[in-house]
Amino acid sequence: MTGLTISPQVQKGALVGLDLFNPLSSVAIFQYNPDQITRSIAPNYSQAGNGRAEPLRLAGPPTETISANLKMDLIDQMEEGENGPLGGGISGYLAALEMMVYPKTIAVAINQALMLAGTMEVVPPAAPLTLFIYGWKRVLPVKIESLSITETAHDPALNPIRADVALSMKVLTYNDLSMTNPGYWAFLTHQVVKETLATVASVNNIADVAGNLEI
Repeated sequence: MTGLTISPQVQKGALVGLDLFNPLSSVAIFQYNPDQITRSIAPNYSQAGNGRAEPLRLAGPPTETISANLKMDLIDQMEEGENGPLGGGISGYLAALEMMVYPKTIAVAINQALMLAGTMEVVPPAAPLTLFIYGWKRVLPVKIESLSITETAHDPALNPIRADVALSMKVLTYNDLSMTNPGYWAFLTHQVVKETLATVASVNNIADVAGNLEI
């Protein structure tokens, strides 16, 4: 026995928040990829002419929602002396997820200063552009719609060391983003990849059907 394995190294999914104020604060690489991912897709049909003249005309890409359950666990690593970032268990990893829905403190401070200076209109701070990355075929701009965290174990200092995270995200499309936003092009690239996969699969299906007819 050599102890070697031929099992391929599994790529890890991630959520990456692109933020000019703090680029490194919102990078959440999944410790364990979710066992399952649920995708809900609602077609976006045009309502022009009450939909009677051309009921199959599409107004744009469908509305897609992605849901996943993530698991985080530091117990095995604690046996080897690892206590997580700054000794806080998995608090840092949870914070990286949570910061994707928090306005950055520097943006809040700037807005507060503008209000005190009497600025008539203060624009609310924007959340970072969040990318859901699950392999090279799935790099999608998303908006986190809900984030539910259940801490199931803690260390003696009450730092969480095990947690379940329920995540729900809405996919942002070119209808939601401007052409100057990197997410606009990320979604278009994703759609091109999907179209390519669908075309190849369709060609294979036609070949299979033709082969069955010849038998």
